[in-house]
Amino acid sequence: MSKRPSGQPLHDPRMLRAIAHPVRNRILNEITAQGSLRAADVARELEIPANQASFHLRQLAKYGLIEEDPDAARDRRDRVWRAVSPQGFTVELRNLEKQPGGKAATAVFRRTARDWGHAVVDSVYAAQRDRDAHASATEMALRLTNEEAAAFARELDDVADRWQQRTHGRDPRRRTYVHLSVVTPHPDAD
Repeated sequence: MSKRPSGQPLHDPRMLRAIAHPVRNRILNEITAQGSLRAADVARELEIPANQASFHLRQLAKYGLIEEDPDAARDRRDRVWRAVSPQGFTVELRNLEKQPGGKAATAVFRRTARDWGHAVVDSVYAAQRDRDAHASATEMALRLTNEEAAAFARELDDVADRWQQRTHGRDPRRRTYVHLSVVTPHPDAD
């Protein structure tokens, strides 16, 4: 999911529900990684029918997560979509939970994020994973103050941002990789 501290604040529980949908989240990630895309591009990348891609693109636009990119269109009928926030979104669940519909939206978001985290970790360790692709997982324990943990997370985000900017765009030699970074007190620390 495209959620980063440097991104635009996500302020509406309906927006949170929109990105909690796995297909919409994947579309948003592809647009963030590749840049402006048409429904046909999304359909090809995700291996879904074009009408399904169009539907999900319209839903993302409805909630203000993507917008049309007229400069990338070939003509007036050509619909090309870009991310409203190329840096992703800042998600503050505590603030969203206080809004009408917020508790239900955050519950859906948490469940989807948990399932996605499991899927990412499983894909790294899967025995049948693609032999042509690099996959790695790093786990390490660090002793940090809250301020040091925030600085560490910002540094990791800065490195990922530089790589994202360097590799942004469509290049047939590249595939979309997922970088999942978690900086949190050890779950057993409580």
